[in-house]
Amino acid sequence: MKFKALVLVALTGVFTACGGGEETKETTSSSSTTAPAVVEAPVEELDPMENIGIGPIDELEFDDEIDKELATAGEEVFNAKCTACHKINKRYIGPSPQGIYDRRNPAWVMNMILNPDEMTQKDPIAKALLAEYASPMANQNLTIDEARGVAEYFRTLDVAE
Repeated sequence: MKFKALVLVALTGVFTACGGGEETKETTSSSSTTAPAVVEAPVEELDPMENIGIGPIDELEFDDEIDKELATAGEEVFNAKCTACHKINKRYIGPSPQGIYDRRNPAWVMNMILNPDEMTQKDPIAKALLAEYASPMANQNLTIDEARGVAEYFRTLDVAE
């Protein structure tokens, strides 16, 4: 019985010594020499004034004159639904809307108001804002007319101050 145990131990040692170490070395060296190089895709630079975002608005051009009635309605919506995160003339939980049209295309602004969930997932500018502010924009489920009023109200912020 002792003889069988001794032979078993000896054979185990031989098999372990002969094949185990070299196989690991071959696997390691072959995988390290054949591993594909990681190449990052180039980041496409987008002109924020050309980017319209993702959503129902394809284009938004303002009239020369501000529609005061529409802007007043938009101010009411903004005060009711947006001021928890946005302050007129300073950074808060979200960016200030003052001067927004110097930074963004009006259609992009509308799409961000109407479709913030998809925008922060797919639009590069919205993704960067999410990373900067670390808080996603809440979907307030505004209608297109309500969002258009808010967009018009944002125009008065540049004029008034």
